[in-house]
Amino acid sequence: MTSPSSTPASPARAGLDEDLALALRLADAADAQTLPRFDSADLEISRKADRSHVTDADLAAERAIRDILATERPDDGIFGEEYGRDDDAPRRWIIDPIDGTANFLRGVPAWGTMIALDIEGYPRLGVVSSPAMRRRWWAAEGLGAWTSVDGGKPRPIRVSDVADLDDASVSFQSIAQWDDAGHLDELITLSRRVWRDRAYGDIWSYMLLAEGRLEFVAEFDVKEYDLAAAAAIVTEAGGRMTSFDGAPTIAEGSALATNGVLHDAFLELLAAPPQATT
Repeated sequence: MTSPSSTPASPARAGLDEDLALALRLADAADAQTLPRFDSADLEISRKADRSHVTDADLAAERAIRDILATERPDDGIFGEEYGRDDDAPRRWIIDPIDGTANFLRGVPAWGTMIALDIEGYPRLGVVSSPAMRRRWWAAEGLGAWTSVDGGKPRPIRVSDVADLDDASVSFQSIAQWDDAGHLDELITLSRRVWRDRAYGDIWSYMLLAEGRLEFVAEFDVKEYDLAAAAAIVTEAGGRMTSFDGAPTIAEGSALATNGVLHDAFLELLAAPPQATT
């Protein structure tokens, strides 16, 4: 999958248009490493210290991105899932070479490379490339949020305007994740309150939210590289992302993303004591 031939013309925050063009090329480089290895019979799989899986494609994709950044943005910091943090420069690229590695190694196409540019502690730019799904999403502050299929004509995306919890569609990632975090009762409360609940999983949930197809995504035990690109895209699409308890950060190990209109309502619902059943 290749990036669009040009980024949409919009008033740009100084410099971000060039950074976005670079980020799209970084995604091309990552796709060139990941897609040929997807569903491959000789995929090399190992476990990290935290027992999560890593594949040769994860490592190759992050190396490809880092090689380009070393040449084109040598003064910027890098924080990647597989090779860690280089430094804490004011400009910092945050990389998850394959978000959804479990899907990747099982041949499920819902995975993607996440690339974000954090400037002074805030993700100003994000690209998500999901070549097995033939989709790409991107955004930068002041440039809007966009998607394309097979590198075709970009189209703008926007979160929904659903304003009632009864009409909301939510993605909760997994029952086990909420249970492990001690929030199973809240998940049950959520499922009983909204119109529809599904576990689309990983990065795809956030992109469905940014496209206006969902109103809520939440997850736990996550790092900045799991969230930064999604935060930039969801925010520029008109949504809102905080920690699960409402703090304006993606660095506390949890995330709650919404269409913005319903954010406070979801926070109130999830903070309420569970209702007894009869």
